[in-house]
Amino acid sequence: MTVADAAKEASTTAKAAAGAASHAGVPAHFTMTEDEIIAKFPNRLRSFDLFRKMGSPRHIVAPMVDQSELAWRILSRRYGADLCYTPMFHAKLFSDDNLKYRNEQWQTNDEEKPVIVQFCANDPDILLKAAKLVEGQADAVDLNLGCPQRIASRGHYGSFLMEDWDLISRLIRKLHENLEIPVTAKIRVYEDVEKTVAYAKMVEAAGAQIITVHGRLREQKGHKTGLADWDKIKAVKAAVKVPVFANGNILYYEDIQRCLDATNTDGVMSAESNLYNPALFSGKILPTWQMAEEYLEICKDIPTKFAFIRAHMFKLFRYSLPIHTDLRQQLGTAKSLDEFWSFVRDMKSRLIEDSKKEDAMVFDPENVETDAFGYRKYPHWICQPALRFEHDKVHSQSKRLLNEALVEKTSDKPADESADNAPCEFVSKDVPESDAKRLKITVE
Repeated sequence: MTVADAAKEASTTAKAAAGAASHAGVPAHFTMTEDEIIAKFPNRLRSFDLFRKMGSPRHIVAPMVDQSELAWRILSRRYGADLCYTPMFHAKLFSDDNLKYRNEQWQTNDEEKPVIVQFCANDPDILLKAAKLVEGQADAVDLNLGCPQRIASRGHYGSFLMEDWDLISRLIRKLHENLEIPVTAKIRVYEDVEKTVAYAKMVEAAGAQIITVHGRLREQKGHKTGLADWDKIKAVKAAVKVPVFANGNILYYEDIQRCLDATNTDGVMSAESNLYNPALFSGKILPTWQMAEEYLEICKDIPTKFAFIRAHMFKLFRYSLPIHTDLRQQLGTAKSLDEFWSFVRDMKSRLIEDSKKEDAMVFDPENVETDAFGYRKYPHWICQPALRFEHDKVHSQSKRLLNEALVEKTSDKPADESADNAPCEFVSKDVPESDAKRLKITVE
């Protein structure tokens, strides 16, 4: 037999074995057994060993494009964040020989552990190439399976892989069989709870050592955003053997424990609420300028893109900029760290004066007033979740009331936080049409 014939026969045998394995219930792309993987990576942590090594994190900062950069992660850790994810990185751009994208996007240091690096991808080999570049710096690599934005549809990644379970399995398995550090995944739910559970179990079987469940459908974005479904998250947690993080519906510090109690999950992840209140996980009620000053101090030592800084400032001062409109332009045109500092100093001076005015809202952080629907009445200079209400003089409703009407069976849940760092509008389907037309509530 020639060498070529031997190679051909070996290839045929391998394909037949793979086909038999797939037919027996093991996907063909599972080229190694779990015992073989453990032997290959004896020091790689699995499941709850990984969770415990990271300090059993309960408070997790979500991966947010252009927003969960190193400087923001450092700030968040000062105020109770136990674990931070990087922004979602595009695996192909990240692994490109042109280092521009990677150098602009990826920063870390020895003090910020634990950290998980998230990638979006649709090619297992490219994903592995990108993951190898952070292998010695991250605690794990996460696969983004939740992004619902149009760009993800065009690029065929994120939640738009939900119809291709085989590809998702191959992506995760590629890392599980070839990476020195664990692979994790962040998913969305389906309308059907059984399908959601089956999906999560497939992700687990492929090798994901932690699963984050964003309790919204892929379609729940923009004007269709509503509540995250904690019941589906709870069902996933009951069905898998790896740690599960819950994502969605966190407005206030107290919502964290409510979510843990309702879902039995191991930790709670926050996206938008962390951006508007980086002290969320500490339970502290702090002025916006304090957070802005601390962030800019960090940026003195951690070079940060001005676009990132500007976006954070707009969110922190979300309720004050409509009052001090001239400062909005100052922020929008800032082109240096000194100019951002100038903006914050000017805003701080204005806000301190606002707090001293005779008609200023009396604010006692130990006894915060709430409206009839449970929303807290914070003055505009205090960090707070971003809710915007638009209504006429006759009908004054609350998003919490609408949410309770929408999900009567879980009416004890808090109102939602926005998904995937995008403005979202919501109108309850169960409110009479006449009322729904009069009321639009937006969460950003």
